[in-house]
Amino acid sequence: MTALFFAQRSPGPKCSMASLAIPGRAMAHDRNDGKGPPQGNFGFRPKQWDCLDPPSDDSDSILAAYGLALDHVGDGVVVADMRQRGHPIVKVNAAFEAITGYAAAEAIGKNCRYLQGSDRLQPEIAEIRAALTEGRACSVTLRNYKRDGTMFRNALRLVPHRDASGQITHCVGLIRDVTYASGIDRLTGLLDRYGLLDRLALISVPAESAVLLLKLDIMRFHDVNNGFGYDIGDALLRAVAGRLATLPSVALARVGTNSFTLAFELGDVNRAANMVDDVLNLLQPRFILPGAALTAQFAAGYTVGSIGSDPLQLVRQAAAALQRSKALASHPPHRFAAVDERDASNRIRLANDLQAAIPNEELQLHYQPQVDLLSGNIVGAEALLRWNHGVFGLQSPSRFIGVAEETGVILDIGAWALRMVAKQATRVNDGRRTPIRFSCNVSVLEFTRRDMVAFVKQVLADTGCRPEWLTLELTESLMMPEPADVLRVFRDLHGLGVEISIDDFGTGYSNLRYLERFPLAEVKIDRSFVRDVVDSPAKQVIIESIIKLGEALDIRVVAEGIETEAELGLMRSLGCSVGQGYFFSQPMDASAFDVFLGDHAVSHEKSLRGRLLDVLGDNCA
Repeated sequence: MTALFFAQRSPGPKCSMASLAIPGRAMAHDRNDGKGPPQGNFGFRPKQWDCLDPPSDDSDSILAAYGLALDHVGDGVVVADMRQRGHPIVKVNAAFEAITGYAAAEAIGKNCRYLQGSDRLQPEIAEIRAALTEGRACSVTLRNYKRDGTMFRNALRLVPHRDASGQITHCVGLIRDVTYASGIDRLTGLLDRYGLLDRLALISVPAESAVLLLKLDIMRFHDVNNGFGYDIGDALLRAVAGRLATLPSVALARVGTNSFTLAFELGDVNRAANMVDDVLNLLQPRFILPGAALTAQFAAGYTVGSIGSDPLQLVRQAAAALQRSKALASHPPHRFAAVDERDASNRIRLANDLQAAIPNEELQLHYQPQVDLLSGNIVGAEALLRWNHGVFGLQSPSRFIGVAEETGVILDIGAWALRMVAKQATRVNDGRRTPIRFSCNVSVLEFTRRDMVAFVKQVLADTGCRPEWLTLELTESLMMPEPADVLRVFRDLHGLGVEISIDDFGTGYSNLRYLERFPLAEVKIDRSFVRDVVDSPAKQVIIESIIKLGEALDIRVVAEGIETEAELGLMRSLGCSVGQGYFFSQPMDASAFDVFLGDHAVSHEKSLRGRLLDVLGDNCA
């Protein structure tokens, strides 16, 4: 804590700097008038120095100096009267007001726990209670809240004061804001990953108990930052931290950009899954933020064990389980298994091997046709990236795109993919009566880290691809990072004749007004809406609304994931123009796609001839 230094002044005669003697030099007005050695207990001493003699008793000045010091130290000081009911605050200093935002008049009369707000389940509070009961000093660091609701980490030192009879009359609290100290996350006031490891190393649980370590990720968090701004993203992180702080965890930390870790003492290991569900249920309601209301989805990985001498092992296991949760559809909570650790090791290897995927010619493009639902003609194809790993075999994008974006390799992969799609479009459409549109997925990083207009122009020039044969598929979040800049790029691409498609429409933090502002040619209804749509009136209403919106804005609507005759019939009845899915064909490599196009042309011609004969037969009859 801050050391206090006090200056003591005598109330006697005043001395001036001019009247002070210089040590080591005799003065004419010396006590001996310069004759003989100086007299007195202090040896040589000018008469004018008598004004520096300390007073025998000056308690009022000392108390005043103490008060002055308390008003100028950096630590907050709060005094509570332990003799009164509720132990009210009776005195605070200026630093307390500055740290908490509460004026002295607002704090006096309250119990100190008002600074904790509703965050009353912190384990440190039990230590405070025990110290007050036993009449001893204690030091803890806990979450407190300022007058404006902002969380701060309070390094609190409590010291009891006893009267002459030994009874505790007051308790003095020394408050220090350590929110920005080492081991503390500056944004949320929670522990950071280093502080988490330190806290875990100090946790002591009974032998019959275990520790549940849970790691959470906010899914598609970059969409929030890009779509609503970093201030909203920060607000969401603080709101998540605020909810998690209400849980009875023994450790709580923000360990990454959008990752949180909690530790719970677990008496019954069979309750681990239920406790994880409780945490996720707490995070399920919408977050009401300044300027936005968001529903966030979380992936969750957890493990159960003992801290032992290596808490890092539990942290690694929870992280490996989280990766499995993120890889699964709908991201259900996943408990660590030995296979997860192996997968985590493989993921590191994938990141290294991905660097050589292009020069080793391991990347492939598979094409899935898009069909006009009225005529049955093939009108387009989506290029889907595959990685034929030398050891792990054929890998889908869900397996490696995240790694590619994390490492930045996605820029090279995206450039390679767009050139290959343009070459394929040129080859297939050369001499074709009705050209096919080829669509290529573009990462957010590609769009924000390179000049897409200049790059697309170069690709078109190098491959001979006509711009109307090419469609760029983007996630809807890409429309919103900086609307003015993105709108300009979209318009320039539209001016080239390249179409823009919004993929997975309706699954992100969408804002429908952007559909009107941006020059979009196509939106793709996510397969999650098409799946089981026949038995879901709600999904039918959503799809019909998107289709009508597309018609009003002259935007083509593509239904992804059509797998059954019933889904096809329903999409037709709702007015959807284009379909894509396993009902028509699975994705194929370039050679198989060429064969498919030829077979489809023959079968389609036979179908048309058969229908013509039927019509002629009816007319003759």
